[in-house]
Amino acid sequence: MLLGSIDRTPPPFFRQGLSALTKLALCSALAVFLMVADVRFKLTQPLRALLATALHPVQRTLLAPVEGVESAFRYGAGLEAAIANESAARRALADQALRTNQVDQLQAENSRLRALLDVRVGLQVRSQAAEVLYESTDPYSRKVVVDRGLAQGIVAGSPVISEAGVIGQVTRVYPLSSEVTLLTDKDAAVPVLNARTQARSAAYGSAAGDALELRFMAGNADVKPGDLLQTSGVDGVYPPGLPVAKVMTIDRKLDSGFARILLAPSAPLGGVRHVLVLEPIGLQLPPRPEHAPGSAASASASASAASGGHSKKAQRQ
Repeated sequence: MLLGSIDRTPPPFFRQGLSALTKLALCSALAVFLMVADVRFKLTQPLRALLATALHPVQRTLLAPVEGVESAFRYGAGLEAAIANESAARRALADQALRTNQVDQLQAENSRLRALLDVRVGLQVRSQAAEVLYESTDPYSRKVVVDRGLAQGIVAGSPVISEAGVIGQVTRVYPLSSEVTLLTDKDAAVPVLNARTQARSAAYGSAAGDALELRFMAGNADVKPGDLLQTSGVDGVYPPGLPVAKVMTIDRKLDSGFARILLAPSAPLGGVRHVLVLEPIGLQLPPRPEHAPGSAASASASASAASGGHSKKAQRQ
């Protein structure tokens, strides 16, 4: 074939219509217009909703195998976790049963020892559950309000505890609510007993924050970080043996005869919702004997008479 016979003219597709640059400009303007219209007037929102509705079954069908595999893995992991939890619960139940048997044996032994020594049976502390309504609005105190008051038999001075230990004491009682002063309040104080040394002292609230102070302790006192402090039960308010705080830091100052001891409360005081309000043990104790002035005078007179009689008898001899 001769080269002169080949048609070198461009195809009709490229010879018809607008130029490429014009088409690019028109398409760009149309795209910008559609984007602005979509943002301003939500023109394509119904179309998107229609397409999403139409494609939803297809998407669910395509995701079914993936969800099936994930469900199988989750089932296997959940089954293993359930078996592990069941094993842990069985071990805890066995340990609890052993402790229950030991507690029963100790209670029986305690009863026999009390009967042998003729010791009075320990006090039975009555309690009732309460819910914390809100915190006090005073920013300079640490107090909360519970939903138990005079109508439920709450009295001022009642100890308030949680599952972790003592949190405070009822200081003001209303008909349907009560105000509880927390241990960290600057005016709070509770007699404590060191579980390690059996030394008695008093823990006071501190203005430094969520901590307590063990005041009036000598600089050489036998106190170590980590010591557990419990209620001593000698104040007629708190039952003995309730966890109060744990020793955090000890600052033995050389220029002072006392040590500065900071304590961390055993029970978290922030965010507690349900508490137990105990009856003060002082309401169950026998009344203190009253010593009348006349009886004291007569006792001193009889003592002096007896001493005088002994001296006269000695002179006669």
